[in-house]
Amino acid sequence: MKKKRKWIVRGAIVGVAALALGLALMPRGVPVDVTEATRGPMRVTADGLGQTRVRDRFVVTAPVSGHLQRITLRAGDPVAAGQVVATLEPAAPMPLDARTRAEAQARLAAAKALAAEARSAIDAARIAADQAVRERDRIESLFQGATATLRDVEAARAEADVRTKAVRQAEQAAEAARRQVDATAALLAHFEPGADTTTGVPVPSPTAGTVLRVVQESAGPVAAGMPLMEVGDPASLEVIVDLPTPLAVQVAPGAAVEVTRWGGTAPLAGKVRHVEPSGFTKISALGVEEQRVLVVIDPVRSGTDDGGWDRLGDGFRTETAIVLWQSDDVLTVPEGAVFREGDGWAAFAVRDGRAAQTTVAVGHRDGRNVEVLDGLAAGDTVVLFPGDRVTAGVRVKTTP
Repeated sequence: MKKKRKWIVRGAIVGVAALALGLALMPRGVPVDVTEATRGPMRVTADGLGQTRVRDRFVVTAPVSGHLQRITLRAGDPVAAGQVVATLEPAAPMPLDARTRAEAQARLAAAKALAAEARSAIDAARIAADQAVRERDRIESLFQGATATLRDVEAARAEADVRTKAVRQAEQAAEAARRQVDATAALLAHFEPGADTTTGVPVPSPTAGTVLRVVQESAGPVAAGMPLMEVGDPASLEVIVDLPTPLAVQVAPGAAVEVTRWGGTAPLAGKVRHVEPSGFTKISALGVEEQRVLVVIDPVRSGTDDGGWDRLGDGFRTETAIVLWQSDDVLTVPEGAVFREGDGWAAFAVRDGRAAQTTVAVGHRDGRNVEVLDGLAAGDTVVLFPGDRVTAGVRVKTTP
């Protein structure tokens, strides 16, 4: 009886040892991180640092050399068109000679010619604006008949907006030219015999707006053509952002823009007006030369921005996201779930506890996720950042 019990104990020990050895030799799953393919909205943007600037800026310069009286205006003060913003006193009594008179008369004639050219530019701008509006209406009619694309409609609308605003710019340029004629005529009258030369030469503002910057505030001698101050309308803002040329070619006029990190809590809305036709070289932070292009963005004011555009001024820093493509319902996975396989792309889907290599067709990327056009379905579990141990058919173990 004791001998039989002894063999039973030995058999149990051997069985337990065999079971432990089997468990030790059993293949274990490779630990992996996983995620699911999901459907939802996706947006691809061109991101860049932007800077605000006043769209219509005028530089007030000294019409003649002389002694500048101290300018009392400060940045932010409102000015009216034709308002005297500075006064120049003669540095010394100057006799009226033929040369001085001829120079003043020549400047007056040149100012009148510029004013006439500005008036002609208004007519040309109005003709172009009328043509752009008619073209916009025609494209919209074709779009209603399904013979034009939405992109054509957006481009036509953007062109009509640009041409309409160009009329306003031409009118302001004509007004500035007219004011220049008045200023030059006043200068010529200042040199006429019998004129009072002790009161100084008034320098008027070429337009109504706000003083943006006073360049020469203190009294002192100034030369003809020296900048005295800058005047503009801070409410007429635009945002400029420089993008690398390969990215800028994907930006279309009329594209929606989201302006962030401007100082407020909610992002501001904008719209691309145009992409400038010439690029420039810029040295990146890493010391690499890059060709970049300026993209000009107009504000889109709405009741949801809490007056954010009104709180911005000239030269403020922002961050911009220009929408290149967007969709409300696409299948996406994180970029770390797909990898190169030959000339295409593949992913490891987890099926029955094993890694199944699947060929996938990918579309747009937004820097975090990738659009899956084929090969996966919503709800499929995929491996994130598969390493060398993950191969087709291998057993995997998901990590928490």
